[in-house]
Amino acid sequence: MGRRLAYLGTPELAVPPLEALVAAGHDVVMVVTRPDRRRGRGAATSPSPVRAAAERLGIPVAHDLDAAVDARPELGVVVAYGRIIPEHVLAAVPMVNLHFSLLPRWRGAAPVERALLAGDRETGVCVMEVAAGLDTGDVYASRRVAVDDADDLASLRDRLVHVGAQLLVETLAAPLPEPVPQAGDATYAEKVRPEELELRWDRPAGELARVVKLGRAWTTWRGRRLRVLAAAPVPALTGAAAPDGRAGDGSPPPGAPPGTLVGDTVVTAGGALRLATVQPEGKAPMAAGTWLRGARPAPGERLSADGLA
Repeated sequence: MGRRLAYLGTPELAVPPLEALVAAGHDVVMVVTRPDRRRGRGAATSPSPVRAAAERLGIPVAHDLDAAVDARPELGVVVAYGRIIPEHVLAAVPMVNLHFSLLPRWRGAAPVERALLAGDRETGVCVMEVAAGLDTGDVYASRRVAVDDADDLASLRDRLVHVGAQLLVETLAAPLPEPVPQAGDATYAEKVRPEELELRWDRPAGELARVVKLGRAWTTWRGRRLRVLAAAPVPALTGAAAPDGRAGDGSPPPGAPPGTLVGDTVVTAGGALRLATVQPEGKAPMAAGTWLRGARPAPGERLSADGLA
């Protein structure tokens, strides 16, 4: 028999777990989500993805956490809600949280992003009790997920959401087990700041490739922003395409500084980064070779970021 639940969540990644709970037969009596966001410069607003899903499923929606208390659920389920749950709410409604890391590693708002930036080879999901503090509660269940070389933020997040929704349904299908305290050194996953997405060519290529995996990496080209949407580290530049995009050796001059563009490859502090997909300011994404044919970089010309121009 399904449980009587309140569901707290906001972004797109919180939609599949909500749908999975409903499909499993749970009675989701209330959804609490963040208020609608203003869209553009006008007065129009757009609902959170969780609100849109709840309305499609016929579930009442509120923005006030006290509504979860008033609905008298057996249990609250929290998935990327975006706010700390006040103690008076936790005192009235026991809650579990689906968290997208193997706690206590990457407590906080951006666990998937931080796992990618750190080069973690494994991450996972946890169903944990919600307690006072940031992701400090004991863990009911967890599942490990390998991080593949080809993973970017979208692919890894999608896989974690799928695994997490399954784990949540399995965990709530029976009485909750005795939770296990988190063990090990805690690390914290702060939101990724815009300046962290800037490609600093005085850093190693492998580190820069991990920044690109987040989908919003950028540098500048002739004073305008150039987003780098896909790239891979390479150990050397010999054999790179010539600056005009034609086949050729394309090797940099001795001592070429970080940021030097050699065909589709950029000199870094360690190895080089081969560009695959870029997006010039004001234009659509395109293959790096297509961009190069239009940009026609001069020999030794550099991509730059603050402090490297």
